[in-house]
Amino acid sequence: MKLKFILPALLLASACPLASAQQNSMNDPMTQAMMEVFNQELNANPDNYEVLYRRANEYYKFDQYLRALADVDKAIQKAPAEATDHLYLCHLLRGDIYQMLGKHEEALSDFNEAYKLDPTSFTALYQKANTEYELGQYAQAKIDYNRMRAQSGRSAEALTGLARVAIKENNLGLASEYMNDAVAMMPADSDIYVRRSSVRRQLGNNNGAVEDLLMAISLDNNSKAFRQLVDIADQDYPAVISALSNAISQAPEQGMLLYIRGFIAQAHQHYPQAIADYQKIIDENFYNYAGIYASLGQCHYALCDYQQALDNVNRAIGMGNDADNAEFQLTLAKICRAQGRYDDALRAADRALTADPNLKEASVEKALVLFSLKRYDEASTIFGELVMDNPTEPMNYLYRAWVIGEGLGKTGDAQGFYKRMEAIDIDSDSPKSLAGFPLLFTGKKAEALAWMEKILKNNTDTDGTLNYMGACLYAQANEADKAFDCLEAALSKGYSNLYNLKFNNDARVNIAPIRGQRLEDVLTRYDYVFKE
Repeated sequence: MKLKFILPALLLASACPLASAQQNSMNDPMTQAMMEVFNQELNANPDNYEVLYRRANEYYKFDQYLRALADVDKAIQKAPAEATDHLYLCHLLRGDIYQMLGKHEEALSDFNEAYKLDPTSFTALYQKANTEYELGQYAQAKIDYNRMRAQSGRSAEALTGLARVAIKENNLGLASEYMNDAVAMMPADSDIYVRRSSVRRQLGNNNGAVEDLLMAISLDNNSKAFRQLVDIADQDYPAVISALSNAISQAPEQGMLLYIRGFIAQAHQHYPQAIADYQKIIDENFYNYAGIYASLGQCHYALCDYQQALDNVNRAIGMGNDADNAEFQLTLAKICRAQGRYDDALRAADRALTADPNLKEASVEKALVLFSLKRYDEASTIFGELVMDNPTEPMNYLYRAWVIGEGLGKTGDAQGFYKRMEAIDIDSDSPKSLAGFPLLFTGKKAEALAWMEKILKNNTDTDGTLNYMGACLYAQANEADKAFDCLEAALSKGYSNLYNLKFNNDARVNIAPIRGQRLEDVLTRYDYVFKE
């Protein structure tokens, strides 16, 4: 696959430019001014259905779904029956809101109503068909996708929908034909490759899915394609890296490809690969900006090369702007803590929070530094606030219980916090739940080990991170042989976070109990994993 890549403007935007984009906020002055106008108009006439719709639409744009729903409900209620154009828009909007709230039955009712109000509406028919598909009403969805195709013979959306239904009908060949036809219709449209990629994933063809996403990025730096590429890497890291390496071999001068491979390798804790790609970007003068140096700093920190890490992050800080500063200072705080320079680490964490008070990872790092300084009450307070702010984040509970138990010596209170973690609303069958750790720390060792065994059995570990988590739990459970089995499995898959392996002692989610000569021997045997 021959690809031509260009550097997107967003690559220059931040420390992790492709991971996130600057989003508008309702606190934006223009938005605030607009909302004030809406509020004044509604104070004068609370039944102004057109203004209610416009305000609902604004709330929807900023993910304020319940407020949007309240306004659009009233807009529908107050509109006269003859205002069909207005009611059509309201039902479409309410259907979208219900979709975002996961209420697909209600959404379908609104899309049906919108379609009745305007039977020529392609948008209403498309939303109707997609919702039917989400609800498992495949026969009706197929009918509506074919109606779309009748309305527009060149509808890639219809072909994509039909392909998805064909997969559910186990007609895999037909699904591929539909998507190939869609691509043939619109070969210069990046979105069609994103759609075919999603179908190929459903067909189990991850390599083909990645190729499509790379093509989408090559056409116009499609941000949806990058997000899906990252998502596939979470499930099948080798497929993504293999496809990227193949593309790089064909287009070795394209810095964008190197950046994507480095970014994904770093995210999956394969740091030597990431360093090699970032360094080549700099050495070959593909582009030069603060975020590359910050990423190098993060990678060298993970490999315990603290001087290199400091050199790079300080360079990033010197080059960066205020928007970048929080992430850069956070990395500096981590490096300083690893070096035992706790006062410097605390100052860097505070600078990160000054630059971005909402940066949760900076709050975590500040609390960890305070723990190192034996300021346990302050650390506990921060972790308590993090639990309140995000009550479904498991790691915050583990941090808080650890500080309460090991820092403040209140083991009974710590036990209560572990039990609170067991009750949070998260799928315990997911590795992200970390559900085995509170079981272990409340004396339910057999249940904890059974959980870990199920996690390892039911989830594919393509980058080593899952087996590293297994090593942590088994180490804490004094199951050294099992811990080392997991550790070797992680290393064999390229897991290279040397800091975690040798020094991380945080929150009892670590391999501290098995550190010693046996660990050193294993790390020596796998030393190639940590080399650039």
